[in-house]
Amino acid sequence: MSPERAASLLGVLALADRLKQVERRGRVVLADGSTRRENSAEHSWHLALCALLLQPEVAAEVDLGRVLAMAAVHDLVEIEAGDTFAYDEAGRATQAEREAAAAEIVFGALPPDLGPWLRALWEEFEAGETAEARFAMACDRLEGFLQNVLSGGISWRASGVTKAATLGRMGPAMAADPAFAVLIGQLYDRAEAAGMLAR
Repeated sequence: MSPERAASLLGVLALADRLKQVERRGRVVLADGSTRRENSAEHSWHLALCALLLQPEVAAEVDLGRVLAMAAVHDLVEIEAGDTFAYDEAGRATQAEREAAAAEIVFGALPPDLGPWLRALWEEFEAGETAEARFAMACDRLEGFLQNVLSGGISWRASGVTKAATLGRMGPAMAADPAFAVLIGQLYDRAEAAGMLAR
């Protein structure tokens, strides 16, 4: 590896490290019972673990390596665009435009052989047309829902999120495969039993 290539790869990793600074609305419960906001890098790791564990459980044949690659890059645009809370209607109205502009910056900053490859993975995830993208999307939504349940629904309660609102988001994930329907169904049971979602 040339010194120039090494510097280029280190630059990519330094850029990606900024994802650790992007806070999400989901909360992480700490050992002492306090909470803090989850960051997008933690979310991406948890999504990847979800994919690793669930790939044997789903009926569709998916290329796990491709799914894990999508998990690693799917939120890189948040380095520039920030995270958009799933139930923030105003934020979601401008999300695609903001993230497309961020993609130009983030993927454009990468070396010419890496930027287009990583951008193509991000675009595949966003389009949701391949089996891998649909599986990755279902894992993404499952992870966010799980994080909310694990924290007692703190961000849902703070925003007055209703079950109906979550069904609009979780429906595609539940429809992706019966395994997701079972897992998400159990999370709904927990959320409802604890009164985490507004009526």
